[in-house]
Amino acid sequence: MMNHKTMFVAGIFAFLSFTPIAQASSRLKELVSVEGVRDNQLIGYGLVVGLNGTGDRKQTVFSAQSLTNLLQQMGVSVPATAIRVNNMAAVIITAVLPPFAQPGSKIDVTVGAIGDAANLQGGLLLLTTLKGIDGQPYAIAQGAVVTGGFVSGKSGNAQSVNHPTVGRIPNGASIERTSPSIAPVKNVRLQLRQADFTTAARITAAINKQFTEKDKPLAMTLNSALVQVTIPQEYTSRPIEFVAELERVTVEADRVAKVVINERTGTIVMGKDVKVSPIAIMHGNLTVEIQTILAVSQPGPLSKGTTEVVPQTKVEVKEEKARNIMLKEGASVEELVRSLISIGSTPRDIIAILQALRTAGALEAELEVV
Repeated sequence: MMNHKTMFVAGIFAFLSFTPIAQASSRLKELVSVEGVRDNQLIGYGLVVGLNGTGDRKQTVFSAQSLTNLLQQMGVSVPATAIRVNNMAAVIITAVLPPFAQPGSKIDVTVGAIGDAANLQGGLLLLTTLKGIDGQPYAIAQGAVVTGGFVSGKSGNAQSVNHPTVGRIPNGASIERTSPSIAPVKNVRLQLRQADFTTAARITAAINKQFTEKDKPLAMTLNSALVQVTIPQEYTSRPIEFVAELERVTVEADRVAKVVINERTGTIVMGKDVKVSPIAIMHGNLTVEIQTILAVSQPGPLSKGTTEVVPQTKVEVKEEKARNIMLKEGASVEELVRSLISIGSTPRDIIAILQALRTAGALEAELEVV
């Protein structure tokens, strides 16, 4: 006898938030970055050797060609079609070149297989040049690859943990060329990490309050994401010290009222400035359970009947009584959370009602789904 169940659940609901907290000031170091002082991405192509039979197979032809070219540089001539090495893998190497990085310093690199290699565990990256977007070499990478995963077993009886085809080499690259960063000379241009007119205006006011030169304002707001500051005459020969002083200036950043929801995990994040217009929210669950039992009917002995499967369907409907909450004008986040908890809301219910509230114009915040 087989038992099949089909469950339908429908619900109407509302949402979740944070308890209001006092807004604190932040240093400019957390709010802005200096124009010209930035990271640069590096990339390279190389070979990882020393794998235990988990490297590229015959289908990946470019790894064999790369090995042939490498051997030719060492005085060994072998046709690419005659090579079949399973302990080698072609990889792409990436790294981040920090601003003002000097030759001789070390940076971490990430190595990823681009062929059909199954595992890079225990591999050794051969000498590889890392280039920037301008095509110039900035670093050289080499070293043992450390993977965050592994593969055990063979064929259909194998277990894989994390991603064994991607690994890292701590301090695996040596910088050979100075990073293309621009140090401030006459002006310092501050780029806001989150563009906002109010925050930009507050930054300008805070800088002008702390640094003055003959009653002449030094900072000027160019747009919502850029503030330009003239280096004072006393810091002309010490621009780096002036930037350090700027980083210590504190500003109360303005935040946009926003609700962020992650439907995959049921996570909802909301700031204290989110307000809700007067609205009534009703919550109730409707559950429909359809249960099918397949009964087998056997014919009697020596009869001419046949065995038949007889489905028996049973339907049950359960509906909870509606629960509601009423929110008045200017309802706070704390009031909203308390009300929702009182009617037994869940994160999944909250996500559905949030979208409905935003559509109805009752949620005075920006809704973002990630």
